[in-house]
Amino acid sequence: MNVQIHASDFTLTDGLREHIAWRVAYATNHGRDEVSRVIVHLSDINGPRGGVDKRCGVELRLKGAESLVVEDVQADLYVAIDRAFERIGRSMQRRLARRRKFVAMSAACQELPDAV
Repeated sequence: MNVQIHASDFTLTDGLREHIAWRVAYATNHGRDEVSRVIVHLSDINGPRGGVDKRCGVELRLKGAESLVVEDVQADLYVAIDRAFERIGRSMQRRLARRRKFVAMSAACQELPDAV
């Protein structure tokens, strides 16, 4: 799995890198083999003015499926990261569950005897 982190208008610290790596591992725990790439975009919307303006956008690319994209904005960047990865993890699990169900239904339909 390829993880890319992009930070706009601020320095990406080692602490942020470690936190993101931990959140990626936790969010993709049950579908790690299905994920090809995770792209994280971090930004401070208002700059030094402060406020609820720390943005974390996450794009998760699954093998053989469309990308999942989630964004969260909070006053604290770590909270924005946590919430975005919680949401992307749930979305990924729903997408993979639907895929497994579809594959199981397709296999079951192929096993049905032809009507005479």
